[in-house]
Amino acid sequence: MAINYRGERFSGYNKPKRTPGKNKKFAVLAKEGENVKLVRFGDPNMTIKKNIPARRKSFRARHKCDEKKSKLTAGYWSCKKW
Repeated sequence: MAINYRGERFSGYNKPKRTPGKNKKFAVLAKEGENVKLVRFGDPNMTIKKNIPARRKSFRARHKCDEKKSKLTAGYWSCKKW
């Protein structure tokens, strides 16, 4: 069930993928109810070190991940990856 959206191919809604050569590290075709939005997130020059518990805890606290509820925002997806 591949979805083509604005010239990009996605495996489905709400499934992040890597975006090589773009301004952001990941892209996701987010769907919440009837709303569909292309969301890009993540710095392509930074590495994710979520396997280190102290870093994971600090990131989630700094970005207030407990408050992110809308799938149509980059913050939601960034927190979900962490």
